[in-house]
Amino acid sequence: MKLLPLVRPFPSVGSRVLAAGFCALLMLLSGAHARAAVHPVPLDKNVDAKKCLECHEDRTKHKFVHSAMQGGCLTCHEVRVSKDVTRVKLMTATTSALCLSCHDDKSAKNIKRVVHPPAVRDCMTCHDAHGSENKNQLLKPASGDAKENLCLSCHQTGLHVAEKGSRHAALDAGCDTCHTTHKTGAEPTAENRFHLTKAAPALCVDCHDVKDAELQKKHNNQPFGTANCLQCHDPHQSDQPKLMVKFLHAPFQGNGCDTCHQPAKDGKVVLTQTDAKLLCVTCHEDKGKEIESAKVPHPGAAGDCTDCHSPHASKQPGLPKTDSVSICLGCHSDIDELRKKPAHHQPAFAQGCSTCHTPHGGENDHLLRAKGNSLCLECHGPDSQAKRDEANHLLTIFNGKVRLPEDYYQKNKVAILPLRFGLGHPVEYHPVSDVMDPSDQTKLKMPLSCLSCHQPHASSQANLLVKDQSNNMAFCDSCHKNRLNMKETVLPGK
Repeated sequence: MKLLPLVRPFPSVGSRVLAAGFCALLMLLSGAHARAAVHPVPLDKNVDAKKCLECHEDRTKHKFVHSAMQGGCLTCHEVRVSKDVTRVKLMTATTSALCLSCHDDKSAKNIKRVVHPPAVRDCMTCHDAHGSENKNQLLKPASGDAKENLCLSCHQTGLHVAEKGSRHAALDAGCDTCHTTHKTGAEPTAENRFHLTKAAPALCVDCHDVKDAELQKKHNNQPFGTANCLQCHDPHQSDQPKLMVKFLHAPFQGNGCDTCHQPAKDGKVVLTQTDAKLLCVTCHEDKGKEIESAKVPHPGAAGDCTDCHSPHASKQPGLPKTDSVSICLGCHSDIDELRKKPAHHQPAFAQGCSTCHTPHGGENDHLLRAKGNSLCLECHGPDSQAKRDEANHLLTIFNGKVRLPEDYYQKNKVAILPLRFGLGHPVEYHPVSDVMDPSDQTKLKMPLSCLSCHQPHASSQANLLVKDQSNNMAFCDSCHKNRLNMKETVLPGK
């Protein structure tokens, strides 16, 4: 998709006094608001572009000139004359507003998904308003080394490759070989999320001929032309040879394709078992038993394993086809809607759903890893002790079933509650679990748990309080009706 040219105020050129003054003027105009500055020499209020070009003719001499220049300087600039004072300003309050008056399709307000950040802030981050030696009036080309490449001003892609790693040769041809800066859309496809010219594998086979004998040999003569190349390969760089992603399925890593595959037939993949699940459980018998014996089954796990897992490689441990959050939200659209709220519970939308839920089936409602408060206190309780996996630089919780980065608690500022005997949050002596009747310990006085006050996934307010409420005394009044005696409580909803 062709990028349309953008607009900003005239910079000055030359060494003449008029041009130098005009430079100072337009440095002011290029700020957050295009304030009208005094022009160094008087101009007629009916001045035309011909007069401007007496000093700024070089603006028309670039290889790629903004098409708006054909309409004259006053297409974007405004001259105001009051008595003997001449002021020049943009036609709008900001440069981006001026650009979007013609390029409305690039407005971030009209796009609901991922937008390239510079396109949100200021078009001038990447474009020259008048002309450039690069297509689309880019300030620098989208190719070359770190000093020459405009994209590498922000991105470090391909610059730091491990000694035994690999780098995609396409990077040398320029980032715009595969990407187009402004392309995006409402659908959460890889093509839109990463601003690709087209999605894989169509993008990949533009350069990599699937009929090439050497390439076919490297893929053990399996039909790869319609596969998603990015399941196995990183498109930019990798710490491993052949751009392989970080986590590889053991048979695939050991080039044991015949463990799972028979020779292809009529251009189609043929497995050594009749279906993928039967094939998987020949090695992963423990997972098969876990799925079959689960008190609370996960319907998704009862189907084909490759609905969720990549059979070859993944960027994430456990080989999910996408990331550890999106792999679940593809089915759980109600939870995906909660992502729109500004305050997130970190495991729910960053670390991964399997931090709290068992993905193959479990013993507890909602596939939770523990019952009641025990789930939350695994991380937030005073006795929580994540075990160190020194060899892999990880922490483990839930008896080693969940692995976390070794800096997880520090990086995410995980709150450890100062509880003693089930009391102490949010204030000293406040209970966090069911309150029994002191006159009869067999009777429940107040049902209470972490979920009485908190939402587990997201909220519109900080602290994840229920019903998106703010953290204030009005929230406490939900249970405590007498602020003079906070020990008096009522059951929720009464």
